[in-house]
Amino acid sequence: STSHLQLAAFALGTVGWILCTISMGTVEWRVWHVDNTTIISSGIAWVGIWKVCFISYLHISPGYKEQFCHKFSAYDFSIPYEIYAAQGLLLIAMFVGLLGLTATIFALRNVYMGISHKTLITRFFLVGGFLYVVAGLCILIPVSWNFYSVTQNQSIAFPPSYYMPSSPAAQEAGAAIPIGIVAVILLLLSGTFSFSYRFPVTANTVMK
Repeated sequence: STSHLQLAAFALGTVGWILCTISMGTVEWRVWHVDNTTIISSGIAWVGIWKVCFISYLHISPGYKEQFCHKFSAYDFSIPYEIYAAQGLLLIAMFVGLLGLTATIFALRNVYMGISHKTLITRFFLVGGFLYVVAGLCILIPVSWNFYSVTQNQSIAFPPSYYMPSSPAAQEAGAAIPIGIVAVILLLLSGTFSFSYRFPVTANTVMK
């Protein structure tokens, strides 16, 4: 009965970790609207942290609607720093968040199995909470940085092989950014709940 918040922390942390992985794999970080539809037939391109994609009727199969994607290379020095930073930080967040879930599972196992090891349980909840907070911050940095780039309508000097213009007519935040924001909120809440654990003073109650 003393670990309900920590059980909620595990549930919220799990959802936050899943949303982190979804955000990392989603290509819609930035939605570019372009005027030249010769190759980008729909006039919309999606810029993610791993690749850039758009719909083309011409580039792959003339007359057929195909999605063309080009993965970012480590040798593409024209790609902005916030994209490469997002790659590394989200990978760290995914790994650290998984460690936080593992620590919380171990602590909850001891609580619900009646193992009264105060120092061990409390420390694992604290470790889990710390890892949740670190994971949340690792997501917050790239999400905020990329959202700022969108609001400033910053351009990207893509290499010619990407078939992308250097600047869009307009751009907006894609679905990955709000997903990442929700993941940050859930992970920070999980960390707060994990930090709040207090070992019960008396484990047994005498009934009269």
